Amino acid sequence: QVRLVESGGGLVQPGGSLRLSCAASGFTFSFYEMKWVRQAPGKGLEWVSYINEGGSSTMYADSVKGRFTISRDNAKNKLYLQMNNLKPEDTAVYYCAQWGSNSRGPGTQVTVSS
Repeated sequence: QVRLVESGGGLVQPGGSLRLSCAASGFTFSFYEMKWVRQAPGKGLEWVSYINEGGSSTMYADSVKGRFTISRDNAKNKLYLQMNNLKPEDTAVYYCAQWGSNSRGPGTQVTVSS
């Protein structure tokens, strides 16, 4: 059974940084491409970033390119999202998921506000 648990969210001022983590279990993490998605208040789900199985290939939505960095530690079954220069429009619940799946964890809230 796939289990994903996100953490690391919080309240941060514009220009600040946060590092999100996703603990994965119930599947062979290193065999799967992964992604981060987010959902802002009153909006639909938005894809944020992608990483391949080994971590050598990444992709980003234009809205976060140059500010966010996705990474993974296959030995620890963990996925990360380093978020720098945060903007109010980054406020959302952030989720990790397998690339080809809509199944995700409970999410972690990120609020960017002064």
